[in-house]
Amino acid sequence: MSMMASMRNEKKPAETKELGTERLRLRRWRPSDREPFAGMNADPRVAEFLPGTLSREQSDTFATRIEEHFERRGFGLWAVEIRDSALFAGYVGLSVPSFDAAFTPCTEIGWRLGAEHWGRGYATEGAQAALAFAFDVLGLDEVVSFTVPDNVASRRVMQKIGMTHDPAEDFDHPKLPVGHPLSRHVLYRIARPDR
Repeated sequence: MSMMASMRNEKKPAETKELGTERLRLRRWRPSDREPFAGMNADPRVAEFLPGTLSREQSDTFATRIEEHFERRGFGLWAVEIRDSALFAGYVGLSVPSFDAAFTPCTEIGWRLGAEHWGRGYATEGAQAALAFAFDVLGLDEVVSFTVPDNVASRRVMQKIGMTHDPAEDFDHPKLPVGHPLSRHVLYRIARPDR
């Protein structure tokens, strides 16, 4: 799904292993998360607005990249665990995109949840916690998120957490081939409240 803000410096902040909300625990990844993560990434419903589903190997590679981002930056895409069941539900968090665009460098907020967890407000709840971390702990001035125009559910989460969209900033994702049906993306932004 998707996925934020200019960093004041490149110094790695003190690592935060866990964020909490009323219903969710956003935590570092465990080896046991990889199997349900692979199942989620193989689901065509989850991949509807992505270039495609992922094989187990591709999913594990993605999980490794997430862990490396935490090691390098001190933050990342936290694994989402539902408190009352301890179920792995997907991820919510912050990442620094690895491509060049008019709005980079930046920090992105993003989420991806298993389809069985949709419609319960988990993405919004987790994203609010991640956004608070971005502003209150990391001290970021701005966070961005982006997705394809038809991804109404993710755009709704962006709006619920206070992000705004300027159509003049829509862009073609540089990691997708020219003319790819998912290349066009909408960009949402939110500034730190005290700015």
